[in-house]
Amino acid sequence: MKLNSARLAWHDCYYSPGDSVAAFAIERAKLGGAVQLSEFDGRTTRAVHQAIAGRIQQAINTLPPYVRAFGHWMYNPLAEVDEQEYAEAAVFVRAYNKSPRMTKRKMDRARYVAMGVLYRYRRMHQGGQSASLDPLQKPEAFRDWLDGEYGIRLASEAWARDWGGWVGLCFDACDDLDREALAPVSSVIRVMNWHDVDTETGGTGKGCTFLI
Repeated sequence: MKLNSARLAWHDCYYSPGDSVAAFAIERAKLGGAVQLSEFDGRTTRAVHQAIAGRIQQAINTLPPYVRAFGHWMYNPLAEVDEQEYAEAAVFVRAYNKSPRMTKRKMDRARYVAMGVLYRYRRMHQGGQSASLDPLQKPEAFRDWLDGEYGIRLASEAWARDWGGWVGLCFDACDDLDREALAPVSSVIRVMNWHDVDTETGGTGKGCTFLI
């Protein structure tokens, strides 16, 4: 488990890699049964992973429920629909609180736009990699996606005036929630890196460069 990214740490702390029994048996057959391969076997590696994962999960559990749900939907490989719906609501509320007043009809549509923005944001940071491009950056592609996914048709005329500001507020909300979610995870990583924790063996080793 590598502690060089809070996003990856969130993902990895809910993912438990299995030991390859077949690979271990083949290696033993090649070297001979009496050869000691390593001081640390698969069980030790797993135990270290679980210990580090436990500390990160404890940090995640200190978050408010809606921020925690946002983080889970973004990075937890075991996230479910409940986290998705909670995260979508959090993005909408955060953006709505900073937006000008809107009619009920526009607000109803704005909810789906917020859901679409979260979809885009999640795709850009999927699994903690944060290396993907915005899949719906062009307004026409985003409008087509909203229509296909939710049956919401938004006019192309005056798109920037009618929806550009709202889309920007939703992305800002995602950024804010993301920073809040990752903050305690980042703190745990800083502490571990300060002590040069070797995440493979549990001993001391070379520290990691911290990145959000």
